[in-house]
Amino acid sequence: MELTNAACVVTGAARGLGAALARTLAARGARVLLSGIDDGDLRNLGAALKQPTMHCNVAKREEVIALARRAIEEFGRIDLWFNNAGVWLPYVPVEELDFNRAHDLIEINYFGTAYGTVEALRHMRPHRSGCIVNVLSIRALKGKELAAAYCASKFAAEGFTQAVRDELKGTGIRVVGVYPYRMKTSLFDE
Repeated sequence: MELTNAACVVTGAARGLGAALARTLAARGARVLLSGIDDGDLRNLGAALKQPTMHCNVAKREEVIALARRAIEEFGRIDLWFNNAGVWLPYVPVEELDFNRAHDLIEINYFGTAYGTVEALRHMRPHRSGCIVNVLSIRALKGKELAAAYCASKFAAEGFTQAVRDELKGTGIRVVGVYPYRMKTSLFDE
């Protein structure tokens, strides 16, 4: 895909993989709306890249709807949407699982991905073009002991990704899953 002048949205763009994606897209000439919940880092990156930013908690559907609306206001269209925002839990035996935090995993890792996909699709479908990239994890494909809740959140997002990909066959819109493994990122600092 040609990235020069492409209209892109990156969730979880303040740090880590999201920031790296934003830097790469901007360096290749894309217009990028950076979003995330860490407003300080987000503003700094936006200023450095000369790209717009917006606070967005992907677990809140109304904020994702507003993010898509802002992308249309900024760029007039959405060509690429990266559902990159995500959270992780330290490894624990399943009987020690903090279910309040497990709910957060599902809200962000699954629903955040689903909300972003749906909102991007609403704006891509009339143009019959675009690409939605769901940053999942190798844990979306293979479970790991001591990571039951994280794996469950990523398995849900993978199933959603597969179903939407099949639904969109022949529409000109692509849905791609990405499965990072052993990345060095602050996501795993806890």
